[in-house]
Amino acid sequence: MKFKSTVKVTGMKFSKGQMDNGTTFDSTKVYVETDLDTSKGTAMGTATAEYNLGKAEEYKKYEHLSGAFPFMAEVDMEIVTNGNTQKTIISALRPIEAAKTVKQNAPA
Repeated sequence: MKFKSTVKVTGMKFSKGQMDNGTTFDSTKVYVETDLDTSKGTAMGTATAEYNLGKAEEYKKYEHLSGAFPFMAEVDMEIVTNGNTQKTIISALRPIEAAKTVKQNAPA
């Protein structure tokens, strides 16, 4: 199931390498401000949720935004499953306000 959303990106990180046992890893994680479940009356406010955004090379596309966090972005998201569990991934991320923030913070 695919859908679009506007989100507040609070952080990003990438990991790439090889573990001692030879297993390789290569990913970019995006941290998004997400509403807590208030349906039981035991929580309020927001937390940060982690989403996958492809391989480490994706991170490089956003390095120029390092001084612009947090920023608003339009994202394409997809819910996928292996038949037992489901997860939500981000397939595309387009900053909305980051370009303005970076320009304002640039030295004159």
